[in-house]
Amino acid sequence: MYQVGQPVVYRISKQSTKPGTRAIQVRPSPRGDHYSYCVDKFWRVEKILPGGAVCVRTRRGKRHVLDGDDCNLRPARWWERVLLRRPFPTTGNQDKSLAELSY
Repeated sequence: MYQVGQPVVYRISKQSTKPGTRAIQVRPSPRGDHYSYCVDKFWRVEKILPGGAVCVRTRRGKRHVLDGDDCNLRPARWWERVLLRRPFPTTGNQDKSLAELSY
């Protein structure tokens, strides 16, 4: 389903007292002290690993290994690739070893 170099979007759920400007689906906690919300992360596929796992790279160079079937991971839509081009990491700087992957 995914290809090397393909931009992807990963939706992360978070909690804090002050959701950021990119927060979506913001919900207050029952007592009103915190908020639950989601943030879309714009990453790029770096490697396809055995078993369907996908190695993705963040804008700052971090690497994550995700299950290819993760419901929070999806290919970037065409308009996200065009209008939100800057948040996606560039295709360069892919020389770090697999030992630096975070699981």
